[in-house]
Amino acid sequence: MVALVTRALADGACGASSGLEYTPGAFARLDELVALARPLAGRRLPYATHMRNEDDQLLDAIDESIAVATGAGCPLQISHLKTQGPRNWPRLDDAFGRIEQAKRSGLDVAFDRYPYTAYQTGLTNLFPVWSRDGGTQAFLRRLDDPATAARIRTETLGKVELIGGWDNVHIASVRAADDRAAEGKRLGAYARSLGMDPYEVALGLLRRSALNVGMVGFAMSEDNLDRILAHPLGMVCSDGGAFAADGPTRRGSPHPRGLGTFPRVLARYVRERRALTLEQAIHKMSAYPAARVGITDRGRLAVGLAADIVVFDAAIVRDTATYEQPFQYPVGISAVLVNGGVALHEGVRRPEGTGHSVRPAAG
Repeated sequence: MVALVTRALADGACGASSGLEYTPGAFARLDELVALARPLAGRRLPYATHMRNEDDQLLDAIDESIAVATGAGCPLQISHLKTQGPRNWPRLDDAFGRIEQAKRSGLDVAFDRYPYTAYQTGLTNLFPVWSRDGGTQAFLRRLDDPATAARIRTETLGKVELIGGWDNVHIASVRAADDRAAEGKRLGAYARSLGMDPYEVALGLLRRSALNVGMVGFAMSEDNLDRILAHPLGMVCSDGGAFAADGPTRRGSPHPRGLGTFPRVLARYVRERRALTLEQAIHKMSAYPAARVGITDRGRLAVGLAADIVVFDAAIVRDTATYEQPFQYPVGISAVLVNGGVALHEGVRRPEGTGHSVRPAAG
């Protein structure tokens, strides 16, 4: 696996990432993560991590992330930093403290965050990690054992309670065609409409879709979000997929961040909540993240750099995508240029295709 990381970096990868809350990454040991991150050191590219935990064990997860980057000698990028669940909202200062101390100790560390108080993941993420070990069939077999199934239920309901209950679980996507009516609905409300226990509804959805059920969870504090976006080490990410309002990528009821992230920053967190100045927001959405992954020929307006430009009206630009209607484009953007070519003008896409893959300068 180290050889695969090394080869990917030689081919132009902008870093290496881990998803430690998901299987099989959840079973990775610290020494394995250090070994996989070590090839990043010579290129000064980041180890980006969706940490092992973002709620009750958040601080331990931050410590582990710092240990990986310190052991590997590479920069650390903490992906979409959050304090999940109301009882963990007061831990933000402690989280900042650990990150800032690592920075003072010499670690090149930063973090990112999307401008929403809900996250998207798989519905299986509500279930304990140990129950998912071995994949789909192993998980389903555990549910067939009454004692094991009872333990899974207890731990899952604890996780659901942490985020405020089943009404804070939005069903984003299902694979089973017979369950498409569930997409876009809150699981609690959907279960009530069926006259069923929501846990049993969740299990049924998972079984019929071979565990391929996406969810959006509402669990974060907007006051904390203001502070995360404004922090000097913070930058903006979408953490979203690439969707369009038409065509083959229009599927399910995904998180609105796919079409709304960057206009939402400008509308809600610059104009409305004043968490950021316009200049700070643009820096955190362009030059800062570009430099973070070694991209030096774009992200700024300067002679000789690639002309990747968004033309927008700062007074009216805003997102229109919602959790109920996620496939809606923003307003207030008049043009998008990619490498100097007009990719979008007054809402009309241009077919020229001036984009190309981007590699870090170190690659």
